[in-house]
Amino acid sequence: MDNKDIIEFFDMLAPTWDSDMVKSDQIIGRILGNAKLKAGQSVLDVACGTGVMFDYYLERGAGSITGIDIAPKMAQIAKDKYKDCKKVSVVCGDVMNTEFEHKFDLIVVYNAFPHFPHPEKLIARLATLLKPGGRLTVAHGESREKIDARHSGAAHKVSLGLMPADELAKLFSPYFTVETVISDDTMYQISGKLLPHCPLTTVH
Repeated sequence: MDNKDIIEFFDMLAPTWDSDMVKSDQIIGRILGNAKLKAGQSVLDVACGTGVMFDYYLERGAGSITGIDIAPKMAQIAKDKYKDCKKVSVVCGDVMNTEFEHKFDLIVVYNAFPHFPHPEKLIARLATLLKPGGRLTVAHGESREKIDARHSGAAHKVSLGLMPADELAKLFSPYFTVETVISDDTMYQISGKLLPHCPLTTVH
């Protein structure tokens, strides 16, 4: 799995992404409640796609939202949709090497984690982008089994599969106090708060 394949795959899906999207307001509300998003906070949405989550952040009073997606067509749709919203900015790039002007209160990876080829490096990198006490949440609006079944089809070249929640929690543990571990028939979520003395290092 490499970035070229990921970009091509998601650029192909971008024009119909919003119309094909199936999501539950109730589940997303539960995800963001567990993530402890508060009014006025800054959010980084990693692999934001077409900005599916942006309205949910805005409804909860997010102070600023930065979306980043490696697929240009996905990022462009998100930019166009929110071009008149001063709270939202969208970057096309790889979060592993993109520099940001500031750090964030909350980072969300929603419905995207299996598409990153090096999960442990991703977690380490995202830890460096948080403010002291900031939070990271990795979540899916369906069960792990449903995600893996879907990714076994056309998406198998761009997905590692979704690791068991307890394994992902272990990847969080060097950097975060793990606060939420959920893997049931409706959703999947691991959330954590950045440790006070997190061993932040440059990730290559």
